[in-house]
Amino acid sequence: MSSVALKWGLITALGLALLGYLGVLAWMYTQQESLLFRPTRLSPHHRFDLPGVNEVLVPVAGGHLSAVHFKQRSSRGVVFFLHGNAGDLSTWLTNTDFYRQIGFDVFMIDYRGYGKSPGRIDSEPQLHADVRAAWELVVPQYVGKKKVIYGRSLGSALAARLAAEVTCDLLTLVTPFVSILQVTTETYPWVPLALVRYPLRTDLGVAQVKAPVLILHGDQDELFSMSHPEHLQAMQPRAQLVKVPGAKHGDIHEFPVFNQALAARLSAL
Repeated sequence: MSSVALKWGLITALGLALLGYLGVLAWMYTQQESLLFRPTRLSPHHRFDLPGVNEVLVPVAGGHLSAVHFKQRSSRGVVFFLHGNAGDLSTWLTNTDFYRQIGFDVFMIDYRGYGKSPGRIDSEPQLHADVRAAWELVVPQYVGKKKVIYGRSLGSALAARLAAEVTCDLLTLVTPFVSILQVTTETYPWVPLALVRYPLRTDLGVAQVKAPVLILHGDQDELFSMSHPEHLQAMQPRAQLVKVPGAKHGDIHEFPVFNQALAARLSAL
């Protein structure tokens, strides 16, 4: 093969590689919702049969969110629960005994496209606006009582942002991440961060929170290493970090250390 042919062969190969790279980036940019959000849908006729749980519709711009509200006769306050990126309310609120024992109600929403919530998630500002609308709907029912904002995984970024903007008695973050920017750097170091449309900066929210912060994280979390909660704790002097030995990302709530730490903190409010 002549040197000219070799040169053009290399140029062609590099050109094809570049086109492939740009194609992958374009796909990741346009498909971020499908990469980040893994909802399951529920039939419009689905009913949540747990005792004390009522269904609520939360009005939001252009539609509504499906929510559930676990209420007790004489609760000490409410846990405003923002769940992770997969499943729906039927998989996230399966047992109310824990909250019944410590005397707290629970209010939980399904994001757009999850469960019985119609529509789809279009942007991060839309997500934050929907969360704020749900908070403003429920919080007037708890004047003079304790208000806890609780975020699990994806919900940790939403919870931190909300807690930085409103008044609450405790922010609880379970299996949180620093930001999707950080996760992208760790997982896809070849992706320019300018393409990330959902930065979800848990770190910025935590740094601005005035309420106490409780962080719970499994030391065997396979999605977000301990460096994530440790970074968040470093940004907030009032944060308490509880490491749950042996816990992974999806099973942390099954460990006694987790439940005991959460119960103790809520009971102390």
